[in-house]
Amino acid sequence: MKYIILVGDGMGDYPIPELGNKTPLEIADTPYMDFVAREGEVGMVKTIPNDLEAGSDIANLSILGYDPRLYHTGRAPLEAASLGISLGEGDVAFRCNLVTLSRTSDNRVYLIDYSAGHIPTEEARELILDLDQKLGDENFRFYPGISYRHILVWHKGDETVNTIPPHDWTGKEVTHYLNDNGKKRPLLRLMEKAESILRQSPLNKSNANSIWLWGQGKAPHMPRFYEKYHKTGAIISAVDLLKGIGIYAGLEVVSVPGATGYLDTNYKGKAKYALKILKDKDLVYVHVEAPDEASHNGRLEDKIGAIENFDRLVVKTILEGLEQLKMYKIMIITDHFTPLSLKTHTQDPVPFAIYSPGVTNMETRFRGFSEKEGQRSPIFIEEGFRLMDRFIGDNH
Repeated sequence: MKYIILVGDGMGDYPIPELGNKTPLEIADTPYMDFVAREGEVGMVKTIPNDLEAGSDIANLSILGYDPRLYHTGRAPLEAASLGISLGEGDVAFRCNLVTLSRTSDNRVYLIDYSAGHIPTEEARELILDLDQKLGDENFRFYPGISYRHILVWHKGDETVNTIPPHDWTGKEVTHYLNDNGKKRPLLRLMEKAESILRQSPLNKSNANSIWLWGQGKAPHMPRFYEKYHKTGAIISAVDLLKGIGIYAGLEVVSVPGATGYLDTNYKGKAKYALKILKDKDLVYVHVEAPDEASHNGRLEDKIGAIENFDRLVVKTILEGLEQLKMYKIMIITDHFTPLSLKTHTQDPVPFAIYSPGVTNMETRFRGFSEKEGQRSPIFIEEGFRLMDRFIGDNH
């Protein structure tokens, strides 16, 4: 038996008035996801517990079968692992975004763009290395990542400081946050120094005029996926966060040329690599970030387009490639909602659909894959990390 999990990050949404109170998933043309839903079983799963922050780290840990209450220490240490950064016992890793801030004449500060215009990786790398050269010391070190996503390590730092994700504050005033004189003051001071350097840097050709530190944590301790489920596996994603989860879970992390983590990602390439991996592995986990990026930017057409590309280039390619296999199970899922109206993640339960050839799992018939269809199902999994047990089923 082969297992395939296809994750469209942030596809879930709320009904939108201009769409006739339908969601992007309902409006998008998705015949291949709809096939999986019609021919298999559909349900809802709560990937993010009520007492934890709504984020892709929590949600994807849950989907992979890890209880986030036990294994989640923060987003940044997972991303650090994907960059080959080894965290010492007292090290605290922070996600370090390159961002665009706007300062008014009356000293108010607004967060204009959490991604500095999705700054190119090579330019971002030069800026981060320059910051490390000028600000790095025995306490703080900067490490370059991809596009706007980078890492700061604070040696013997405070992991309990209260930070906020920049994508939650796009277009909003952040003056109060930056003027906090509490225990996160060392971080805010570092951000001030970095802003001064970036605004004057001849290397800066984009809108990256500051950094934003958040998502902190120490290195987690997780059992390997094979130890839990006795299945070999691999993960495909352009996002360091997902790669880091894969590393800690002992999955093979596969990089696909042209996979960007944005709307222009190599959708079909991810699917083709996944099919190759299944020749040697039991399970492959394919993650596509594009719908989430469109949601954070509040772009309806981009979100619908990303969902349709996910269906046409990923799901279709996988289904066609699996036709020669007699025994496989495929799951379609979105890790969390990222409503366009909010431009951030929420804790809402998400729909999933599971299909295996020749297996009819439910008497209820579904019209397709969407939030509304999932809500019609009698299946509801309260603890998201238990979904993997259902997916692997009797073959565990």
